[in-house]
Amino acid sequence: MVIELGRFVGEFEHKVDAKGRIPIPPKFRAELKDGLVLTPGVEKYIVIHPLPEWEKVTAALNTGTITSSKLRRINRAIFATSFHINIDSQGRIVVPAPLREYADIRDEVIIAGANTYIELWNKKQWEAEKTLSQKQAWHIIESLETTRVR
Repeated sequence: MVIELGRFVGEFEHKVDAKGRIPIPPKFRAELKDGLVLTPGVEKYIVIHPLPEWEKVTAALNTGTITSSKLRRINRAIFATSFHINIDSQGRIVVPAPLREYADIRDEVIIAGANTYIELWNKKQWEAEKTLSQKQAWHIIESLETTRVR
């Protein structure tokens, strides 16, 4: 479900077909109609960036105070492993094999809304991550509340 523009929420389970295609939840499609960028996530998942969010990522990398050698490295790490994708007429995307292999996504995939982007997870890894995230979320919220009170 999309609450407002650019805000992705919800968790969806889908099958991956033999060609590596997955259906995008219908309520996410409007935000992705102009295309999207897939990148590897830090914790062995795949990130779906809507194009406006991807533009923010690239702008941040172009305006930072990163040294030339560090900028070249981060650009290689991010851009060489990213894929620009469009949704097909049936609401599916093809997830390239290198990304599916990286995230260990085979037959099933979890599509998880994450505010301004979407994550694609291996089902077993998602269950473990979701449990850990839910446990830690309350501690993080409490620490934010403590910081605001001061």
